[in-house]
Amino acid sequence: MLQVSVDFREEVDELHGFVQTLKPEDWERETGFMQWTPWDVIAHLHYFDLVSMTALEGEEAFSSERNALIQAIGAGRTNKELARERFGDLDAAGLLGQWRSTAHSLAEALGSSDPKRRLPWFGPDMGVQMFMTARYMETWAHGQEIYDLVGASRSHTDRIKNIATIGMKTFGWTFVNRKMEVPGPPPYVVLSAPSGETWEWNEPSESESIRGTAVDFCQVVTQGRNIADTTLQVTGPIATQWMSIAQCFAGGPVDPPAPGTRGPQS
Repeated sequence: MLQVSVDFREEVDELHGFVQTLKPEDWERETGFMQWTPWDVIAHLHYFDLVSMTALEGEEAFSSERNALIQAIGAGRTNKELARERFGDLDAAGLLGQWRSTAHSLAEALGSSDPKRRLPWFGPDMGVQMFMTARYMETWAHGQEIYDLVGASRSHTDRIKNIATIGMKTFGWTFVNRKMEVPGPPPYVVLSAPSGETWEWNEPSESESIRGTAVDFCQVVTQGRNIADTTLQVTGPIATQWMSIAQCFAGGPVDPPAPGTRGPQS
């Protein structure tokens, strides 16, 4: 079983336990992310876990799902609308049950797959490890929106190294995705893990570096926070430019939230 599949399942279970503590009225309150409610967040995660299960069936089965979704988005439909259309008859409890069950099935299927297998997706095909990491990243990042909504503190674990790693791997892609020239080699990154360990990437440098907590770094590359709302210490023009547009998730270019707009709401 791939470790990231174990991490994904644990992240799902942790978020599932947390959202069960929400008050009934919280489920229809708007988070700081695109006016999505907690119901919309879980529905979105469930929707794309199901799409991921289709990818496991191969290109032929996935292509029809991909084409239908691309056509709907091209026609002006949003991910929020598509999820509400598909799961709108479910209350919070029903939605939670289906999401957790599907996520567990996905973790099992991907975790026991051939590590060399590649799966079709909306961009380039992805290896099993990266595919599972992307699902973990989505779950962690969208979960933060719900914690922020109710002002709840969140305990983090070293599982988030999965996100820090995908954040590092998408350094160049962040620029290419915006049709920009990659400004140079990636900066030296030194992060303090939730456990207290120190994580390092790239060649040591005094002129180009990012230092701080892994949580802050992960929140920036997933665009859950603006860099200005973290305590990250950013040195050098390359590091500064990267952190101003960092995007570790697939899709077209998305701008980070404006300073002060994402964080605990109450």
